[in-house]
Amino acid sequence: MEIHKNNRHSNFGSSAPNLVHRQTKASDTVINVNGIEIGGKEIVIIAGPCAVENREQLLETAKKVHSGGANILRGGVYKPRTSPYSFQGLGEEGLKYLSEARKVTGLPVVTEVMDTRKMELVCEYTDIIQIGSRSMHNFPLLKEAGKCRKPVLFKRGLMATIDEYLLAAEYILSEGNQEVILCERGIRTFENYTRNTLDLSVVPILKRQTHLPVIVDPSHGTGHSWLVPAMAKAAIAAGADGIMVEVHNKPLDALSDGQQSLYPEEFTQLVKDIEKIALAVGRKIYHFQPSPA
Repeated sequence: MEIHKNNRHSNFGSSAPNLVHRQTKASDTVINVNGIEIGGKEIVIIAGPCAVENREQLLETAKKVHSGGANILRGGVYKPRTSPYSFQGLGEEGLKYLSEARKVTGLPVVTEVMDTRKMELVCEYTDIIQIGSRSMHNFPLLKEAGKCRKPVLFKRGLMATIDEYLLAAEYILSEGNQEVILCERGIRTFENYTRNTLDLSVVPILKRQTHLPVIVDPSHGTGHSWLVPAMAKAAIAAGADGIMVEVHNKPLDALSDGQQSLYPEEFTQLVKDIEKIALAVGRKIYHFQPSPA
């Protein structure tokens, strides 16, 4: 198959299993999360606040992204902040709020885990666990994620090459967890106009080289809410299986990343616009809207 050719840039050794590569599995991996398929023909929309700040904020935002077209709710409860003095998240209290939001909206939830000691707790409360960019090379954490039988949303590191990223993903798959969702969220370059440089070329590369679903996070990829819609639509045009965007009911009051968070009404419009892009490339948005429990 042509897709196996031209791998001369890969640093994978010939003796490595290469579980992430199409040489191992030619068909696309499709991950089912409570009836929602990630990696199939339909585009999946993940949305929610960067951080779970309190019960009211999360529930209000969750209801609005649900009505606006989201399929999965995101919300951070353990926050890897650059400054130790910034809001670090609510921890287990936030996990309980996420669980309540899932009951209210029916949306599956995804949140980040940073510590091997918290893996079991996070797996208990969430439907998808996230490994953030700062943890891409935390190999003990990756191994624990591989042992946790929950899908893993795995973000590319701030300065990781594609080979480094795929080798890190291999740590998860090698422990037996085949349900890994790759996520491009921007890399650090010399450019400082945007928060990061969103590398959309990685989408077709990963789709060519791997069998895993690929999504894009334009919120962290750009750092500016006004750039998010354009880059989200571009991601779908490039072949992404979904997007993950930050939405806050009151972005100006957000404790984390308010400058890159969409208002709920902006999110609703974005979903409508993405629908048009999806149709243009022979796909459609996942319209499965789970009902509250």
